[in-house]
Amino acid sequence: MAADKASIKGLVYAALFGALTAAGAFIVIPLTPVPITAQTFFLNIAAVLLGGSLGALSQFIYVMLGIVGIPVFEGGKAGLGVIFGPTGGYLLGFIIAAFVIGMINQMKKSAGISWNIFSMFIGMLIIYFLGSLQLSLVAKISFPQVLAVGVLPFIPGDIIKILLAAIISSRLKGRIKV
Repeated sequence: MAADKASIKGLVYAALFGALTAAGAFIVIPLTPVPITAQTFFLNIAAVLLGGSLGALSQFIYVMLGIVGIPVFEGGKAGLGVIFGPTGGYLLGFIIAAFVIGMINQMKKSAGISWNIFSMFIGMLIIYFLGSLQLSLVAKISFPQVLAVGVLPFIPGDIIKILLAAIISSRLKGRIKV
């Protein structure tokens, strides 16, 4: 019975973090040249707190909400076309990154802030790689152009989000049990 409750509790947390990631698309700090949204902030916290499988499930839920037509992607976009468009690789990268971040964190029994930062950095590299790959293929632009428009402008905001998420998730880690 306890395992069933833990599974249900984990699914509820995954759904909650999927919804928080969706809400994160609308939490915007309007900096130039690229505004910062809170999507990857919530992704990082979900992955650390929920682990690889449930963290990935939370992001799968987020992506599925957008695919079925709920306008949860950046800028209020939705639909399957977004997944096949220039930014779809970043969204699919969310799922894989959450899994990897969670798995890296599960390797250490008492992962601290620095381990969280390391795992989130690896996750961000996954998102950048998959996003850049699809951006390059769909938009038919060169690797230097992809870096200029799809990676470099996001690095400062992502560093801030990783630092904040690492601190917050390390403080919440013992309090949220799935």
